[in-house]
Order: sequence, then structure tokens, then C-alpha cells
Amino acid sequence: MTTARRTATPVRLTLCEELGQRVDGAWWPHTNRLATELPELVGVLRGRLGEVVDISVNWSLSENLPDLNSRHWQNKHQHLMAITGRDATANLLVIPSLTPSTLAGLLLRIAAGLSLTEAHQDTPLFRTAVEIVDAARADGAPKVPAAAPKERRRRPARS
Repeated sequence: MTTARRTATPVRLTLCEELGQRVDGAWWPHTNRLATELPELVGVLRGRLGEVVDISVNWSLSENLPDLNSRHWQNKHQHLMAITGRDATANLLVIPSLTPSTLAGLLLRIAAGLSLTEAHQDTPLFRTAVEIVDAARADGAPKVPAAAPKERRRRPARS
């Protein structure tokens, strides 16, 4: 009998109900070492996307994640990651690990189109989170592919 592997720290991820947007949700890794957390992310996404066959990003290895703790994020493009599975693609806003939890929580919800109370929406932090997600939607499209029709995403089986 095989048991599912459980991580010590849960994957912090949100996804839109319907994929195919420029931003389909967000991922908030626990550290800035994304490669160490990537297997867990892929494992969580497998149920929604199918077997993951491609991952692409809109930044270079030498580029740091934007600092969302200050307004300096406005001078940098947001980091997006396209995870392509056999059945679907998800374009994720990557939230820097050092982002304060209140802002990160808002970004996770807004990026996935999840509802928020009016009390949350009537704050400067909410407006900042909306600006960040809007910047990601406008900024990341050229390098991160939007979800393609299912027929175009499928890759031939290797023999």
C-alpha cells in the first residue's frame, strides 16, 4: 500500500476555479530557494493540471524576486511561473517568501479571484495587493505563455 507523502509545511497556493488567465493564482513559497519547494508544488498541482510536462518563468536566474515590503516593487516586473500539465496550464504569481503574511494572504486571494470582505477591500493594503496583481497580469504575458487549448498543450508520448 502506498501512502501520500505529507510535507512538514503546507504548499501555500491558490488557483482560480477556471484556468486560462494571465494570472490563474499565486504561490507563496516558504523560502527563497524555489527549487527545493518546487517538487511539492508540482505534486499539489498534479491533480488539477495532470502530469506536469513543462515549467517556464519570466525572470532570469540572476534576478531577485521583487521586494513587496516597499513601493520599490513598482520598478520591477512581477515574477510569474507557468506550470503546464497534460490537461491544463496554470500561470502563477510567485509571492516572495519574505512578504508579510497579511499582504501575501491578500495576494493569494486576489490572484485566484477569491472573494474578500468589504472590510478587507477598504484598506490601503488591499489596494496595494490589487496593484501588484494587476501589474503581474500586464507585465508577465509576453514571456509566460497563456493557457493554450488542450489539443495544443498535449505533447506526444515518448517511446
